[in-house]
Amino acid sequence: MLDGSVSVVNPLGLHARAAAQLVRVAGKYRSRITLHRDDSNAFANAKSILSVLALAAAVGTILRIRAEGEDEGDAFDAITKLFANGFGEI
Repeated sequence: MLDGSVSVVNPLGLHARAAAQLVRVAGKYRSRITLHRDDSNAFANAKSILSVLALAAAVGTILRIRAEGEDEGDAFDAITKLFANGFGEI
């Protein structure tokens, strides 16, 4: 299991288009990928757009990512890169 934190850096936060990108990337992996928002104790399945949108993660929000499964390393790297690149919006 891999666990780490990311910050939402794109100006619009984790809105519908960014959430859809996240779900598409997460869906490529067999591992279970979850997001956790510590400040509100909210959890999301990274493969569910409704779950991700329910986090209501604005710019500056810190999320913890956990990947668990056979391809967890690749999944974790892909998801963290997506956040680091601001979903291509910055």
